[in-house]
Amino acid sequence: MSFSSLVQDLSLREGAPLRRPTRGEASVSTVDDRASRTSHISRAMSYASTTATSVSIAGDISSQLHSGYSHPLARSWQAERQLTKSMLIYPLFISDQDDEEVLIPSLPNQHRRGINKIVPFVESLIHKGLRSVILFGVPLRPGTKDALGTAADDPEGPVIRTIQMLRQRFPHLYIVTDVCLCEYTSHGHCGILRDDGSLNNQLSVDRISDVAVAYARAGAHCVAPSDMNDGRIRAIKLKLIEEGIAHSVTLMSYAAKFSGCLYGPFRDAAGSVPSFGDRKCYQLPPGGRGLARRAIVRDINEGADVIMVKPAGQYLDIISDAKELGRDLPIAAYQVSGEFAMIHAGAKAGVFDLRAMAFESTEGILRAGATIVVSYFTPEFLDWLD
Repeated sequence: MSFSSLVQDLSLREGAPLRRPTRGEASVSTVDDRASRTSHISRAMSYASTTATSVSIAGDISSQLHSGYSHPLARSWQAERQLTKSMLIYPLFISDQDDEEVLIPSLPNQHRRGINKIVPFVESLIHKGLRSVILFGVPLRPGTKDALGTAADDPEGPVIRTIQMLRQRFPHLYIVTDVCLCEYTSHGHCGILRDDGSLNNQLSVDRISDVAVAYARAGAHCVAPSDMNDGRIRAIKLKLIEEGIAHSVTLMSYAAKFSGCLYGPFRDAAGSVPSFGDRKCYQLPPGGRGLARRAIVRDINEGADVIMVKPAGQYLDIISDAKELGRDLPIAAYQVSGEFAMIHAGAKAGVFDLRAMAFESTEGILRAGATIVVSYFTPEFLDWLD
């Protein structure tokens, strides 16, 4: 029944319809009739409105949700966690060419920089609220790479020099270092290989842990091994303890790092494309949720202070699992180069607005359980969050 029909029906039931006064009746009766009918219609409309509302709810009053997010501020209250500048870590590609500043074609707006170009760039971001960076070394000089990745912890290499410089110039900047050999090995894999080309886990872990300690001694606040070799968290933790610096260096584990198609722009930037084969034997398979959970639990038990999931957007369930399994630890997520490039490509094609999608994708990562986000959007977020 329509609202107008309800009003008409109820008005007929609640009171008699208006009639024309007969000859001799006082005119006041007409006024009374009109007042009576007006009262009946008013009551009918109120009753009909209540009835219509009940019909529209069609259930318990708790089904009414719009009131909780009709205002922009109220919408922000619905988030379990909101993006802040302190959550962001910005990746920096550090070249061993001191004066280099080269745009990375497959990674929009991102550059590979030498140490002489880092300070003015980072300083501008610190003024906007940058709190943390993660460093990736990029050796370009001929003859630097070898089968053992010996340049990874070279005191004159780009990472250690940049750590020392940033600590001196920006004492409040939190410095994370990615710990891996792939940028420094001649074969491009994340460790030391056997003669048959497979990864020698034992030798790789020993080498990786030495590199992590070298970065920590140079002044890194956090070391983040991304190699995915078994047992490297325990090895790094033990060596940090032996050095007497375990109490002051955060150990962030790339605990759930998946193999896949989303690392292409990064490998262009870091020059870390494998010269043969792939990394599927030591990075997790995309469908391996159980393996990821086991790796997370393992790394927590081996002493990780922070758990990272990489990539982020396609693995929100793994971020959620990490938060469940490591409920007392910070959870980081790396929105990798391919994810970043896809968002830019979609915006360029007019599929969506770049800023809106950058926020939407990051808010999804936070909703899944992350409290730290490694993001190439960090410079933009520093502006947008103002």
